[in-house]
Amino acid sequence: MDPTTRRPTRRAPRRPTRGRRWAALLGATALAVSAGGALACPAGAATNVDFATHCIPPAVAGIPPIDGTTTATVAVDNASPKVGDTVTVTYTVVKPAASNPTAIALPADIMTPTGKVTLGGAQTGDVTVAGPKKNDPVPGNGAFPSFSMTGTFKVTAPGAITLSPGDYNIHTSYILELDTPCTVTNPPAPVSETVTATDANPANNRAISLSSASGNAGDSVTVSGSNFTPGAAVTLAGRSGGTQTSDTATVTAGTDGAFSGSLVVSDRTTTGVVAYEGSAWSAAKGAGPAAYVVNDNTPVPDGSQKLTTTVKAGTLSMSQAGDSVALSAVDFGKGGASTGALNSVTVKDFRGGPAGWSLTGKVTDFTGPGAKIDAGKLSWTPACTTKAGSPSTCRAGSAGTVGSSGATLASTPDGTLTGGEFTADAGLSLDVPAFTPPGSYAGVLTLTLT
Repeated sequence: MDPTTRRPTRRAPRRPTRGRRWAALLGATALAVSAGGALACPAGAATNVDFATHCIPPAVAGIPPIDGTTTATVAVDNASPKVGDTVTVTYTVVKPAASNPTAIALPADIMTPTGKVTLGGAQTGDVTVAGPKKNDPVPGNGAFPSFSMTGTFKVTAPGAITLSPGDYNIHTSYILELDTPCTVTNPPAPVSETVTATDANPANNRAISLSSASGNAGDSVTVSGSNFTPGAAVTLAGRSGGTQTSDTATVTAGTDGAFSGSLVVSDRTTTGVVAYEGSAWSAAKGAGPAAYVVNDNTPVPDGSQKLTTTVKAGTLSMSQAGDSVALSAVDFGKGGASTGALNSVTVKDFRGGPAGWSLTGKVTDFTGPGAKIDAGKLSWTPACTTKAGSPSTCRAGSAGTVGSSGATLASTPDGTLTGGEFTADAGLSLDVPAFTPPGSYAGVLTLTLT
């Protein structure tokens, strides 16, 4: 064949050289290392903070550790939560510390970030946050894109809770699956956001006392109170059984929450006196009833005898059948549910007033031989029975986690006339992790009646 008519030879596509492949890998790794950052905050969000960061690239990349400055913001969806609320936290890189160090363009959607937000103040610990596998393409020598991570935490204590950006890790999926952990050089990082939590069910410590337990119709009795809201208007009122009478007066609590005022009692059916804040009685913002009897001075007819008796108000109390519970054993390597039953708790409400009650429980971590089982691993299934003839009906709490923040075992509602005897029980289950070190673990479950 004439050489001038020879058909050209088809060559196979040229594969990237090892040097080109490693250049691309290095570019992806550099993205992971230097994309430390700040939060993309919602409207009204918190403050950008700067903190020193130490990042360690994968060893295969051949890049030494990188020390730089991360700018971050922590934002929340609720800056004024109540105890028991769940708060959503967002940790987003806004201004990365460096640019792509190579001339190799990096593709979109190769980064999957995870990290921690550090809590301080009234509540401590770490919030785990994670972001989607999503990022814009990065041109050669171009600026790195931002990324966001979100997570949640449950508020367990009232007060100011600070939030600081913490350690983070970038997982990259480009040529190889690689992780680049970045840690706060001098933890904790500066505070970026603060939330102020309030107690959803604050304890009611209000109390009243009377200058006399009885009097004639139209007499005045001095009512003294303590632990009311400073400066609050407090209503003093007579009560006939579970019904408020028309005998009322108003006083103002002092700066220490105390007061002293007079109430004229004219209703002959009066059995007690209460004091409360707000427009109407509530167990949450009231105190009493304190027993009070109006003397009956009606003359006795000839040949008759006047008979009287008194029903004395009692107290709210509880007792339990025992103070220890042995849960079932679990096997090392398997773990699972360690179960048992709460010792029965008897509640006696002999106050004779309008207020119901609530029985709650919370548990500590279970500590053992060099390890612990988190309090949040304990759950219960409450039950409650009411003794026949009781004015109130007992309601069992919801099945679920007990934990260190607590849960309701049983309760009764406010009513016209409350009281009775009740028995509360619960099935217990502790979720023991599979490889918990062998040994005995103990936690303390505390019950509170209010």
